[in-house]
Amino acid sequence: MEDIGNGDKFKSGFISIIGKTNVGKSTLLNRILGQKITIISAKPQTTRNRIQGIKNTPHAQMIFLDTPGIHRAKSKLNRYMVKEATRTYNQVDMILLLVEAKTSIGDADRFVIETLREVNVPIILAINKIDLLDKGSILITIDKFRRLYDFEKIIPISALKGSGVDPLLVEIERLLPFGPRYFPEEMITDISERFIVAEIIREKIFHLTSFEIPYSVAVVIDDFKEKEDINTIVIRATIHVEQPSQKGILIGKRGSMLKEIGRMARMDVENLLGTKVYLDLWVKVEKGWSKDASALRRLGYR
Repeated sequence: MEDIGNGDKFKSGFISIIGKTNVGKSTLLNRILGQKITIISAKPQTTRNRIQGIKNTPHAQMIFLDTPGIHRAKSKLNRYMVKEATRTYNQVDMILLLVEAKTSIGDADRFVIETLREVNVPIILAINKIDLLDKGSILITIDKFRRLYDFEKIIPISALKGSGVDPLLVEIERLLPFGPRYFPEEMITDISERFIVAEIIREKIFHLTSFEIPYSVAVVIDDFKEKEDINTIVIRATIHVEQPSQKGILIGKRGSMLKEIGRMARMDVENLLGTKVYLDLWVKVEKGWSKDASALRRLGYR
């Protein structure tokens, strides 16, 4: 831990970003950091692990946890995802609840709020996607959520367009406790490049395949080496699926789908790493992995 030696003036702390599925948590974290480190998709339940992003200001360090969407889980994988989200409640200094700007409050939002009843840290409510509503509707939404829970602050934002995000960060910094700088100032995440690359590959699968395919996919980075003689990073990854039919869809006719997944992923990985990348993808069938506890652990879902 790096202490700047001025803990009576400097603020720092851990903030868990929570909310129902597909509400924009990953988009918000990427917006805050100014760089994409989390998977973004229009499909729900895309984030499977807590992802830590670090925002540094002259007077504070905010460490964000992007959690899986909270929902009533049935499968082993989904129960794992919800457990990952809710177990941060008592390990953080603040909770940022993200909801959508809608004039009606659904059961999913009410379920998330119910999980907060025993929490003893400040909770900020950020109402996302305000660009989809007029000002009057936004005020109605704020009032309805205010009646449900005594939030420390309610702030309307658009994570996609950036409006309201700066005032949100100001409020978070105000509520943080005084403390040390936990991570070096230039650091924006503590997750490995291998993990981010796996998430980028999984994101492209979400974008390019039908609804049921992405939820049966796990990506494992098998090899990650720098070839200095050709100034290239060589990455080999295996995409695990549950059914032979899914393997066929991912590979596509004459390998066309797998090539497109690789092409799109390689572009993002090269932007991330700032160098040329050779990306080699393979698809492997592992029947029922998302329902098998030992397979989940082996594929990184502990």
